[in-house]
Amino acid sequence: MAQTCIVTGKKTTTGNNVSHSNVKTKRRLYPNLSKRRILNPATGTMMTVSITARGMRTLKKWQSEGKMYDLTKLNA
Repeated sequence: MAQTCIVTGKKTTTGNNVSHSNVKTKRRLYPNLSKRRILNPATGTMMTVSITARGMRTLKKWQSEGKMYDLTKLNA
């Protein structure tokens, strides 16, 4: 399974390591993902999801605004 956030869609990207002599080698840049058990407000069940720190802040904001969302539809 690819490392992707279900809320923001952030995923692994590629870039370069650049040395002092300006030699470039490929590297991977990973999102700040963590596996969390989150309550799905649409169904009332707990779901285990991979979500970034930014995604958790977004969900907290949606809850304070009273916005309804479904984690299964975000995942799809």
